[in-house]
Amino acid sequence: MTILVTGGAGFIGSNFVRHVLETKPDSRVINLDRLTYAGNLDNLRDISHQWEGERYFFIRGDIADHSLVMSVFEDGEVPKPRVVVNFAAESHVDRSIVDSTPFIDTNVKGAQVLLDVARKYGVELFIHISTDEVYGSLPLGDGRFREGDPLLPNSPYSASKAASDLLCRAYYRTHGFPVIVTRCCNNYGPFQFPEKLIPLMILNALKGEPLPIYGRGKNVREWIHVVDHCRAIGFLLDKGEPGEVYNIGTGEEEANIDMVRSILRHVSHLSGKPLKDLESLVTFVKDRPGHDLRYALDTAKLRDLGWHPALSLEEGLKETVSWYLRHKDWWDRVRSGAYKEFYEDWYGKRLGGDP
Repeated sequence: MTILVTGGAGFIGSNFVRHVLETKPDSRVINLDRLTYAGNLDNLRDISHQWEGERYFFIRGDIADHSLVMSVFEDGEVPKPRVVVNFAAESHVDRSIVDSTPFIDTNVKGAQVLLDVARKYGVELFIHISTDEVYGSLPLGDGRFREGDPLLPNSPYSASKAASDLLCRAYYRTHGFPVIVTRCCNNYGPFQFPEKLIPLMILNALKGEPLPIYGRGKNVREWIHVVDHCRAIGFLLDKGEPGEVYNIGTGEEEANIDMVRSILRHVSHLSGKPLKDLESLVTFVKDRPGHDLRYALDTAKLRDLGWHPALSLEEGLKETVSWYLRHKDWWDRVRSGAYKEFYEDWYGKRLGGDP
């Protein structure tokens, strides 16, 4: 089986490429990635050395480029994909508030191009990776989102993902195209770009820099280790039903401030830095516009098929902090350039201000 993985140089995509090649020995992967600021071939350096040209093929390109995507299926130098897993997306809510254009271009137009080309070439299964954010916001401690709930996105990012989800639904209902949509809770783990909460807190703590937390840190998120997310997608490659939506989650929720305290506890234990010194870095900053209060998923549909997460949040956090401590060379490189510019522009206006 040849799988086209779009966005395979990003955080979740690169972990999925590795998961497929390590767990499905008869598979081959074509990684199509534009290599934006969050796409990093360092994430797959070991994979490239081991399997490039045999089981792993990399193509640099934009999923919104129709001719380029067509060439992936027509080029005789790479195996023709029979399955598509679409991770390619602009995914940072804060950036979507500054400029939503790239989010529409990639998340909506790009999904449409992929669906059109995949349908033209008779792809047997198309898995579209979405997010719990398309459902909107929940009250504290009350309820969980189910797959049939209405989509009520509150940020430009989540609106663009909801639009692509609906395109997938339309292609199934109109064309009978075999598409599955997955909606996962917040991911964390190795190779996550440091603009996201967990790596941002880990790396700023290690550097002795302020730990910016929106509002008073009361917003609640459900968390899953990226390897468990990849396991779920691999499971749905075999067990998923075309035309269906599947929530992916663990049931483990944390308020942001409690998550930060857990991170600092692990950083202190593994690095030897005094916990009090780390906690003194916590800085509450002005909340972002449209900040959803709580996400939580009902995952009974997926669990009834036989999938369950393997890593607890406590185990996963400890493993993640340990990974960043061991890979300073990786995060030193990615904390420069586009990341640094955005961080200074976005948080520079907030640090020191009233939340």
